Amino acid sequence: MVSMRRGLNGGIAALALVAAALGAGPAQAQEEFPFGFVMTLDAARMPGSKRIPSIEVGDNGEVILELWCDGGKGQFSVAGNTIVFVAGAMENRTCTPERAQADKDLLAALGDMTSWRRHGDEVTFTGSKSLRFVINSN
Repeated sequence: MVSMRRGLNGGIAALALVAAALGAGPAQAQEEFPFGFVMTLDAARMPGSKRIPSIEVGDNGEVILELWCDGGKGQFSVAGNTIVFVAGAMENRTCTPERAQADKDLLAALGDMTSWRRHGDEVTFTGSKSLRFVINSN
């Protein structure tokens, strides 16, 4: 009986430690990552274009990207407020040099992300620079 109680206490302590490390405590509650949604970059359109970059995030973190010109795939890995993005195959569409550079810059910023936070329909990714996306709710 004593060894069972000691085992349960150790298990509860380990769960509490994991919950604290992931920020799962009620005082630090954060909205969930928007798996299964499309998010649009909070940015103005580039001159002469109707496009604004968007990210469609699947339930398992798979990503479909539509950038300023190019498009492609990638993968998000999320643990607590930590995030990693890995770009996959990209389509090389015919782009102006400005849009091609903007695509490269955006992919680099996504690859440098280290954390995220959500407030309502806004998701901010932080790394070498901050990127704010708005969840498409319509």
